[in-house]
Amino acid sequence: MKTTEELFDLRGKVALVTGGSRGIGRAVAEGLASAGADVVIASRKLENCEAAAREIAAATGRRAVPFECHVGRWQDCDRLVERVYRELGRCDVLVNNAGMSPAYDSLTSVTEDLYDKVHATNARGPFRLSVLIGERMAHGEGGSIINVSSVSSWRPTATDLPYAMAKAALNALTLGLAGAWAPKVRANLVLPSATATDLTRNWPSETKSRIASMNPMRRMGTPEDLVGACVFLASDAAGYVNGAQLPVDGGLYRTL
Repeated sequence: MKTTEELFDLRGKVALVTGGSRGIGRAVAEGLASAGADVVIASRKLENCEAAAREIAAATGRRAVPFECHVGRWQDCDRLVERVYRELGRCDVLVNNAGMSPAYDSLTSVTEDLYDKVHATNARGPFRLSVLIGERMAHGEGGSIINVSSVSSWRPTATDLPYAMAKAALNALTLGLAGAWAPKVRANLVLPSATATDLTRNWPSETKSRIASMNPMRRMGTPEDLVGACVFLASDAAGYVNGAQLPVDGGLYRTL
């Protein structure tokens, strides 16, 4: 029987984190590296990936590799997968974290371009990365796919509807993947509530205060709040956890 330390040990593993240069992805990437994994930091801006990789390598002593990738572009996803396997030889953990939720004035003001970009980044890209990497995991030593969704996918509002719809598609993807290559490949969801990241930085202070007051924890989430859940789902400690939907929302949506 493995010890607790052995269950959470990710040494010898490679983890790919999209949107890994900042926010939730940045925190999760460092958490996985702290648990022993070598990490790939993928995001649209290479210089941001390089800075995050340097900081994570310095803090953890693990290998951190920066790759430029726009996950909303099909061919970018294909190139990313090929580079990861060419340069690191394997991928044991995939964290589909990259997301976008641009503001709009009203539902009728949502353009086709906005809608397509939101769906491409939040759902289509994770689909492509998951099927390419999941298939390779299944033919290798197995692995863990972790999709970062949002509790807004469970209870959407008019102010973030394209985003919530795309995240609901990500939820469906995860449940489908949980049966695709089991038992060698597990797929699970983490669902944060409003989190203090670049996406929420410009929200009015009264909006942030209202959201915090509604939460049983009396605050918004932070990127660090997601680290423990993702390290757990990546590790052997979650070896029998598959198809789970784990809210990391301070209890905000407990009534569901």
